[in-house]
Amino acid sequence: MRVGFFQFAPEFAAKTANLAKVERALSAADADLIVLPELFSTGYCFSSRDEIFGLAEDLHTGPTATRLAALARETGITIVAGIAERSSDALYNSCLVVAPGGNRRTYRKIHLFDREKQLFDRSDTRPGVWAVPGRDKAIPRVAPFPDRIGGQDFAQIGVMICFDYFFPELARTLALAGAQIICHPANLILPHAQQITVTRALENRVFWILCNRTGAEEHAGQSLTFTGQSQIIAPSGEILFRAGIGDEVLKVVDIEPVEADNKIVGNNHLFKDRRPDMYDTESPKS
Repeated sequence: MRVGFFQFAPEFAAKTANLAKVERALSAADADLIVLPELFSTGYCFSSRDEIFGLAEDLHTGPTATRLAALARETGITIVAGIAERSSDALYNSCLVVAPGGNRRTYRKIHLFDREKQLFDRSDTRPGVWAVPGRDKAIPRVAPFPDRIGGQDFAQIGVMICFDYFFPELARTLALAGAQIICHPANLILPHAQQITVTRALENRVFWILCNRTGAEEHAGQSLTFTGQSQIIAPSGEILFRAGIGDEVLKVVDIEPVEADNKIVGNNHLFKDRRPDMYDTESPKS
């Protein structure tokens, strides 16, 4: 299976230009699965919820979502894209997954970072694991998103967004549910994520596609510089590719998703050797 990311610097509020850049990049890509950055179409430094409402979209009928579905169909690529979602009066920092047949799944960010708590609504929907088609052309690429399909012709993906990586419970939940690949759109500004996600991939023995954005963004008195270094990690913790801090780059690598099904290291099974009866994962009582 050919998987990868498109790392670039979205322009704030320039949805048409950002989408056009993605279309140009993916139109020439030989890939089955591509991950885009968090909030790829809008940028990040929102001044208020009202400003987000003007830029956010319904992920079923909105123009960006509709065009991404068409792009997936035209290219045969499953696309994982971070988008600002408007659902009635709620606003979510979301991730849209669109398959070549136009079928869609949505993940809404669970762990909001810093000012995001004042701008977005926190999701209360549990994340899912979805099957996406691989290279075998005999498999209909218009297949829907079943929760699980075995075999080498489909890969099981889980999704998280940016700061979600700081919470190991989420990666473990996705891995226990059968995820072979974690797709991770991000707008990272802290220096930790690139190394921590290597650990997350290793401790769960999954592939990890981190797609960060690059560049700096200034808007409404805010100024942020993003860390780039998008990367693809193997279940062994090996970094298969890491981009530079400021590079605009589309990178695709070949992987075998079923490698992530092997949770055995030496005489240990990473999942069967767990001791849930010995863990206290409840919130502190104070």
